[in-house]
Amino acid sequence: MGPLLLLFSCWTLVGAQTPLFKLRSVTLTIEPATDLLRDANATLWCRAGVSSSGTLTQVPVYTFYKDGTKVFTKKSASAELAYPLLHVRYSNTGKYKCRVDIDGQGENSDTSKLTVTGVSVPLLHLSRSSLSEGEELTATCSAPDERGAFFFYFFVDGREVQDKPARINRADAQLRFNGGGVRQVHCEYTVMLAPGSTKSNKSNTVTVSVRELSFRPVLEIRPVAEVFEGDQLSVSCRPEGNVPGGLLLILTHGTQLLGSGTDHVNSSITAKDSGEIECSFEVGNVPKKATKTLSVTELFSVPRLSVSLAEVFEGDRMVLTCSSAVLVARRLSSEDISYALDSTGPPATDLGGAGRFSAQAPPYHLSYTCAATARGITKHSQALLVWPKVSVVRPSISVVGRVVLGRPFQIRCRSERGSLPINYTLFRKYDPLNVTTVSTPSQEALFTATIQESDDIKLYMCEAANRPNNEGELSPRLNASVIVPLSNATLTTLPAPWDVSEGNALILICGVAGTPPVTFKWYREDGGGGGAQLLFAGTVDGRSTSHRIHPVSRDHSGSYYCEAVNQARNPVRSQTVHIEVRLALWKKGVMAASCLLVLCVAALLCVLHLKSRRGKKEVTTELSVKPSGSKSDDSLTVSLAPDTEAYTAATDAASNSEGTEGRATNGTRDSVASLPADISNRSSYSIPATV
Repeated sequence: MGPLLLLFSCWTLVGAQTPLFKLRSVTLTIEPATDLLRDANATLWCRAGVSSSGTLTQVPVYTFYKDGTKVFTKKSASAELAYPLLHVRYSNTGKYKCRVDIDGQGENSDTSKLTVTGVSVPLLHLSRSSLSEGEELTATCSAPDERGAFFFYFFVDGREVQDKPARINRADAQLRFNGGGVRQVHCEYTVMLAPGSTKSNKSNTVTVSVRELSFRPVLEIRPVAEVFEGDQLSVSCRPEGNVPGGLLLILTHGTQLLGSGTDHVNSSITAKDSGEIECSFEVGNVPKKATKTLSVTELFSVPRLSVSLAEVFEGDRMVLTCSSAVLVARRLSSEDISYALDSTGPPATDLGGAGRFSAQAPPYHLSYTCAATARGITKHSQALLVWPKVSVVRPSISVVGRVVLGRPFQIRCRSERGSLPINYTLFRKYDPLNVTTVSTPSQEALFTATIQESDDIKLYMCEAANRPNNEGELSPRLNASVIVPLSNATLTTLPAPWDVSEGNALILICGVAGTPPVTFKWYREDGGGGGAQLLFAGTVDGRSTSHRIHPVSRDHSGSYYCEAVNQARNPVRSQTVHIEVRLALWKKGVMAASCLLVLCVAALLCVLHLKSRRGKKEVTTELSVKPSGSKSDDSLTVSLAPDTEAYTAATDAASNSEGTEGRATNGTRDSVASLPADISNRSSYSIPATV
């Protein structure tokens, strides 16, 4: 008892509790091998991999498929099922798979291919082995033990005469034999299976004896000696033997019907072409014929048309020659042949009857043929196609891109009209430099050149030619703008670098030598390590321009330079100019005046200081000076502070003050203001007016 059947039985005993179930896999194997010879036995095994926690509610169903079509199905409680194939045939070849369905789950196996090699030898049977000419027999061809779709083929004396499709392994064919003698009959077949097929070997061969009828046609051709083109021939067709009445004789030469009749047919023809002449008639369904091969010797060969020029250009005068290479001299002379020319173009002129014609080539293609005629026979040549070429016109010469002095550049030469190929030659002062051939419409004639002087550009020319042994057309001289690379960049300042003062305008002038337009840039280096600072950039159609800075301050001091670039893309840089901005004149005057004022104040304070020191030594008490007479201004009363250290500090501060005029003035004020405000309240000193 299989494991699946055991699970099923346990379920019936335990109860209807639904188990956990998993159909893991389904596999198909073919034993003993997947490649077998005919008549071998094969077994297809379908195996199911199952996992379950309990009993199963259904018996597994196994289904086998061949090429997608169901061929066998069965229920089985076993974990595997066999599908036997006994005495396999080619029709068993195919792709097989199986499927297992159980408890609502289904799984397909992978596909395996079985290949069967070999088919049975066909058998041939004939309904009769002897018959008279025109009678029929039935041929039966069979493929023993084979299945599928068939094609049967029937052969007589090794030549296939019929083929028959069939859904079963046999087919019949009706065979009729013309002419007497012994015939060999056999058959073959092919088994058709998608997507391939295989063919059988040759069947047994059956011999058939055919009795010929006692009558036949007779064909006669006169003369029987060598026949040349133009010869007159007499051809006759008649029956011979015990011929029944109502015959229709037919006489043909190839596809040409020469005549027909009941008793005999006679025809007179002019020999032109070799071929087969046939005399035939039909009695009932039996055709009878007699044939003879007519061999006709040429009097002259098919003419050939040629042209005198290897290359024809429009407008050229050309000579066309029509001639036959082979003549039978004993039958024909060259004077016996006449030639004619036919064309789709302008009419040609006959140059004397020897097959030579003159014509002028038109500006378009045309076709010529010629005909040779002799003894009433006309032969035509093959068509001669003439494609007149177009002569080149004067080429143009130009440059590709820009021309930069001292650098390589390209020169283009082009002729707007002219048949290819065209040879282009580059000249410098009429000396050829290089040659290039243009063979395709997309190709260009390009040359590389270099000039060192601007005027050298006008020394170049080019020539275009497409005719053999003939001069071409010369272009004009090359005319193009030449870009001179920049050089000699200079930076000039107004005013001079050493004469720039605050408040004035500084003009930086940059100039170069070369071809405009030129892009100028000005830079300033402040010396602080921050690199160069771009001040201004601009493009001008000239060789120099300027940048103006106004007003100038002390912050504009530094090093200046300029850069320039033109279409040659070679930047040049000027020299570096150092500019130190000086103080304005009025500031210098203020500073000078401030210095003088400070010096004067300092001198005054020094005098006062000396006087005060001298007074301290002479006066120990309060000195009072009174006028001797009435009140007058003969004496001066000065109040001095006894704090000489504060006084000395104030005078020192005044003497050390520096800077601008405003600062000098303020320093003086500060020095005076630093004196104690209450000096007159502390003490009073009387100083003589003479002091």
